Amino acid sequence: MATATATKPKTKRAPKSAVAPLKKATPKKRAVTPVAPTVEHKLRIRVRAYEHKILDLSVKQIMDTAARFDAVVVGPVPLPTEIKRWTVNRSTFVYKDAREQFEMRVHKRLIDILNPSPKVIEALTNLNLPSGVTIDVKMV
Repeated sequence: MATATATKPKTKRAPKSAVAPLKKATPKKRAVTPVAPTVEHKLRIRVRAYEHKILDLSVKQIMDTAARFDAVVVGPVPLPTEIKRWTVNRSTFVYKDAREQFEMRVHKRLIDILNPSPKVIEALTNLNLPSGVTIDVKMV
């Protein structure tokens, strides 16, 4: 058995005159890091609801209220959806294989307001949000 060896075709190199000239080295620009405002305290708002559309409207209302008073807002950060599931027998006695499954989803968002002024806090306490929306406010 003879083995055939394959040879690579030779590629032609470009003549030296066709190579582009080197560019002059320019000094590196340093990245400017934005200076974050010093955070003395922050208002942490955690919003929960069963329907995500109502939750997003409520979060938008909170964000607009904070923006009206020129507050620094971080978020909204979507938190993991909490899912509770239940399995129930459809029948009371014999039919074990016939079951129904139910689930309840709780959607959550997190908003931080840095160094809130008393006006911002007062405006947020006077908000009328739709029913089914739960708000937890903490001063951190």
